[in-house]
Amino acid sequence: MTQNEYIKLFHKEQLNLVAFKRLMDCDEEVLRLVNKAIEKEREECAKLADEYADGLERNYSEIIADKIRAREEE
Repeated sequence: MTQNEYIKLFHKEQLNLVAFKRLMDCDEEVLRLVNKAIEKEREECAKLADEYADGLERNYSEIIADKIRAREEE
């Protein structure tokens, strides 16, 4: 995740609203940010696998993409 992506996500998840709270008092907000970052990175990895699928019948790349996306359910 780039610095710009982090900043956008930070504001999108409204962590700027808790900027002056003690870190131990904003666990929920920090956890939400971490989970969103993981979700975004997982989707970017799955998209890379999708690119290799190249319109062919279901192949290993598509299966890998599905497995990456399904990791959030584990």
